[in-house]
Amino acid sequence: MSRTLYLVAYDVCDPRRLHKVCRYLTGFKVSGQKSVFEIWVTPAELAQIRIGLDELMDLTEDRLHIFALDPRMKPLCLGRGDSFQAQFFSIL
Repeated sequence: MSRTLYLVAYDVCDPRRLHKVCRYLTGFKVSGQKSVFEIWVTPAELAQIRIGLDELMDLTEDRLHIFALDPRMKPLCLGRGDSFQAQFFSIL
């Protein structure tokens, strides 16, 4: 299966839920900060992430946006930013 780079942005109102969502997504991220992460996942992993986030978030108060990033676009990194470049991927 091929992997796609996604941008996940979230806004969680409750601090306890916010911590749980951040900790959950940290296991999938390849880059990011605060409430915006880049994740490099397969379609099956993305489906798993969406189910997990639905369970952690309150859909009436919180917001979640997941954007597929176009692989043809060259990243523009400002400051000390660095882009994710992987020829292969391995989960240990």
